[in-house]
Amino acid sequence: MPQPFELPAFYVPYPARLNPHLERARGHSKDWARQMGMIEGSGIWAESDFDSHDYALLCAYTHPDASGPELDLVTDWYVWVFFFDDHFLDIFKRTPDMAGAKAYLDRLPAFMPVDLAQEVPEPANQVEAGLADLWRRTVPRMSHGYRRRFHESTRHLLEESLWELSNISTGRVSNPIEYIEMRRKVGGAPWSANLIEHAAGAEVPDAIAASRPMRVLRDCFADAVHLRNDLFSYQREIEDEGELSNAVLVLERFLDLAPQEAAEAVNDLLTSRLQQFEHTAFTEVEPLFEEFGLDPAQRLAVFGYVKGLQDWQSGGHEWHLRSSRYMNGADDRARAVGVLAGPNGIGTSAAQIAGSLAATLPQRARAYGHAPFQRVGWVRRAPVPMPFPTTLSPHLDASRAHNADWSGRMGLLDAEPGFPVPGGLWNGRKLAAYDFALCAAGIHPAASREELDLTTDWLTWGTYGDDYYPLVFGRAGDMAAARITTERFKLFMPLDAGAVPPPLTALERSLADLWRRTAGPMTPAERRRFRTSIEEMCESWLWELANQKLNRVPDPVDYIEMRRRTFGSDLTMSLSRIGHGDALPDEVYRSRPVRGMEVAAQDFACLLNDVFSYRKEIEFEGEIHNAVLVVQNFLDCGPQQAMDVVGDLMAARMAEFQHITETQLPTLLTEFDLDEKAGEVLLGYVQELRDWMAGILTWHEGCARYTEETLLEHYPHVAAAPASRHPWATPSGLGLSAARLPALLGDRRGRPAADAGQ
Repeated sequence: MPQPFELPAFYVPYPARLNPHLERARGHSKDWARQMGMIEGSGIWAESDFDSHDYALLCAYTHPDASGPELDLVTDWYVWVFFFDDHFLDIFKRTPDMAGAKAYLDRLPAFMPVDLAQEVPEPANQVEAGLADLWRRTVPRMSHGYRRRFHESTRHLLEESLWELSNISTGRVSNPIEYIEMRRKVGGAPWSANLIEHAAGAEVPDAIAASRPMRVLRDCFADAVHLRNDLFSYQREIEDEGELSNAVLVLERFLDLAPQEAAEAVNDLLTSRLQQFEHTAFTEVEPLFEEFGLDPAQRLAVFGYVKGLQDWQSGGHEWHLRSSRYMNGADDRARAVGVLAGPNGIGTSAAQIAGSLAATLPQRARAYGHAPFQRVGWVRRAPVPMPFPTTLSPHLDASRAHNADWSGRMGLLDAEPGFPVPGGLWNGRKLAAYDFALCAAGIHPAASREELDLTTDWLTWGTYGDDYYPLVFGRAGDMAAARITTERFKLFMPLDAGAVPPPLTALERSLADLWRRTAGPMTPAERRRFRTSIEEMCESWLWELANQKLNRVPDPVDYIEMRRRTFGSDLTMSLSRIGHGDALPDEVYRSRPVRGMEVAAQDFACLLNDVFSYRKEIEFEGEIHNAVLVVQNFLDCGPQQAMDVVGDLMAARMAEFQHITETQLPTLLTEFDLDEKAGEVLLGYVQELRDWMAGILTWHEGCARYTEETLLEHYPHVAAAPASRHPWATPSGLGLSAARLPALLGDRRGRPAADAGQ
């Protein structure tokens, strides 16, 4: 059968190495698979299938430094996970039997107890037997934190198979954002990252396991593993298995591309995720050591873990070239180990690194090559789908008056000592133009007068902070002052709702007032969750500053995931949930459908904001954090095409929100056996999210924050000067010499750089 596309040139920056215990692992893993009943008589694998897949070779490449016994254990885990995938496919995906699949998956967590004193049930099939045996052999010497993380990643790998099954049964191809996030769970790479900790003897300290740098490393690793696998497995999955969960297919459908073009785009995204991994490893990991006071052994473990993730990437690529599972033309000769075969043979992958780096240099250079304050010209705004009406609170005018008075009392309209802009950040005219009460009245139409005032003031505080950070800290490049400012915010959000120190700035004064008014009636658990949403928003402003300092346009996946925080989505959504009390258990809020509809709504609102604010941010503020620019940089296209792609993403997220709320939430009511009151709260929350999205659109259309008249008034220095005269127009700083490369090389389509993207 002819291949549907030629495999692209992969970015493989690290040489693959082979573990010397390969043959031992091959023999052991086959014996173990027979013992578990996975080969003869299973109906899933014949011995020839097992041999040709060569999972021992995968593990020998991805864990080159593991000891013999450790390689045996890791190989058994991979035999088990691939058997599970094929077993689940054969029994449930081909039928498809959703009820049987759920019952099958519901039993599996019992075979991997976090509490080792918990009894394990009697296994009823090969998957249960294998999991029980492997868990017993793996976790006893690891910490409780590791067991908890490994249990969670394994459970996600198993349970999210239902997402794939649901899409197959309805013939639904997911949108790119949904696909990347769900693929992490169902694809199993976070699970692989946990095994790396074990195999390398490099357990990540629990204190930093949930931090942004470690999360980004794990997610970049996972995305790269899965995107690579999708390129190799496209033919097997799409043409043979009837799968719909493949990144090439997703981009084919979403961007209307031929398979070859879609494969190249997936490979570009794979490269971007690997480069994001490198950026995070070099710039964000080491500061964690001082922040959390890690000792030398813990620091060494983190470095060992990062190295293990790198080894896995290169080794996984080498294995894909040789396994018969995939679209690679591999035969027995190609899979032979121990015989050199010229420049493409075993052990010679290092020879390909220079070419790999050179081929991806233009993509890396583009990320640092944006000239701030560019004139964007006329770009047709993407249409905004909005199936829900907006209802405005009757307290709108009263809240406008309250917010003007409150902002003045808090000092948000005054110039503070040492402020870099004469007259201060905001004044009364700006506040009136921004009209945060209009937004609050749309997103919380049923709020009481006091609740609406509170929402309006939170929107004011968050937007003031978002404007303040780049102006005060970004111009000076003072990351230390920004970090101290952010850390001090915690002083004004005491979890016991107690006393706070005297505030030093308008931001601190207004935060203290808001926290007192909001957190007082909350339970301790609600208070902690609410404070976390504020902390994450403020810390995301530091991420923006770091990118601004390097003039680095973000990786598209990192951008989408951080944009939810910079926009304050969790903060404003949390205000909707304050009145829910304990009517809904936390398990419901953590469930895939509820979390899925929340992030779909968040992404819709964030992309909506980027569509409206494109000119303001790119031309008048010199910003780089806008989805239109991110897409333009990634696809190497013009601003109108990028705007249209962002519009398509926005529409896809709205369609996903509707799909979840109309088809999955009714099932959730039954699954969690929710009573009538809880059901009303859940359906009421859906309506609150509809109001939230509709109200945000109404505000963007009704306020003057993004109009040309306001921009010319509020940024007269930008409007009067050509972009080339701005001190930030020429990129400078560490690593930015690469920004000159596009001018020398032209873009990848061979056009002169001056014409690219016009």
